[in-house]
Amino acid sequence: MKVYLVGGAVRDELLGRPVGERDWVVVGATPGEMLDAGFRQVGRDFPVFLHPETHEEHALARTERKTRPGYRGFELRYSPDVTLEEDLQRRDLTINAMARDADGTVIDPCGGMRDLESRMLRHVSEAFNEDPVRILRVARFLARYQPLGFSVAAETLARMRAMTTAGEIDALVPERVWQEMDRALGEAAPEAWLRVLHDCGALARILPELEALYGVPQPPQWHPEIDTGLHMELVLQAAADLTPEPRIRFAALMHDLGKGTTPRSVWPRHIGHEERGIPLVRAVAERLRVPVDYRELAELASLWHGRAHRARELRPRTILKLLESCDAFRRPQRFRELLVACEADFRGRGGLRHRPYPQAERLLRAQEAALAVTLTAAEREGLAGEEIGERLRRRRLEALRAQRADQAKR
Repeated sequence: MKVYLVGGAVRDELLGRPVGERDWVVVGATPGEMLDAGFRQVGRDFPVFLHPETHEEHALARTERKTRPGYRGFELRYSPDVTLEEDLQRRDLTINAMARDADGTVIDPCGGMRDLESRMLRHVSEAFNEDPVRILRVARFLARYQPLGFSVAAETLARMRAMTTAGEIDALVPERVWQEMDRALGEAAPEAWLRVLHDCGALARILPELEALYGVPQPPQWHPEIDTGLHMELVLQAAADLTPEPRIRFAALMHDLGKGTTPRSVWPRHIGHEERGIPLVRAVAERLRVPVDYRELAELASLWHGRAHRARELRPRTILKLLESCDAFRRPQRFRELLVACEADFRGRGGLRHRPYPQAERLLRAQEAALAVTLTAAEREGLAGEEIGERLRRRRLEALRAQRADQAKR
């Protein structure tokens, strides 16, 4: 029995990055021998065992053979005679197909070291074509490593296009698509994830609502980048500057879906796109099983981002309506998150990535002024529930008007 550290841990050690989970491959062992050594079996499709002390995953070396369409259509073989090299050959990218032995020696039969040095995401073998999840994984790895200078090899991108054209990606279940998307949104360069999925055609199959934005023009005086799809890439880039939270980045990504439904005859204007985007956000959320808190924030971003940008022009009554619609009094933190998504939209335009966004501060001050309004017990006396709410609303509106008058004096 020989044990090797494999995959991401080896890759990130060589890149000088922090190592998260450590995975191990065991060569020359049977399931019975693993159990006798104190390991606990957890794998269903193939033997994976937890180390009795570290609880790290140890998988028996295995090979795979494609037997039917989809990412689950594989026949696995594991036995003591499967070699480390055979196990590494079945992996997706060369930089993930390296191992380290107990002496610290790197085993690299697929050229992973070379591609680390050249900053290239390259597939290992023809077997890459057999698993459509790998399209999503390549996009996610690009989102993680593009800041280090990585790009996708031309031949790998060509394979991703061919797999999409062949319909392999249509076999992915929604939960797996969302899992990869959520993880990609949390990476350092989520805009790279969006761009490479668009480039290989996969975006049109898994997120047609986003694909529909590419080629749709916007008024150049507001959007120097013009193309709405490019705008979304810039928005994700700005969102990554502002927050590490995938939920806020998702809201920023969804905010302009309505522009994909604007009739060509009225381009480049998009009047009413905010409201038109709501059913599209809901469609994405329902199809991909998106968590409720993600969906709710994305709907708010779609509906209110335009008015948030005009905060300095809004009347106190309109600001109060915005705060009420966003449930900003009971959920003040979510309102702050909404403003971050709006700021990402504002900055996600050609050449405006670092432009200040004073609108957020103005709306936050309005939220604070309205939240500070309370009714004493004497003021509530003799009033029913709705009457209390209406009096509180009038007092909040008075506070917002007073705040605006004070701002006008400055």
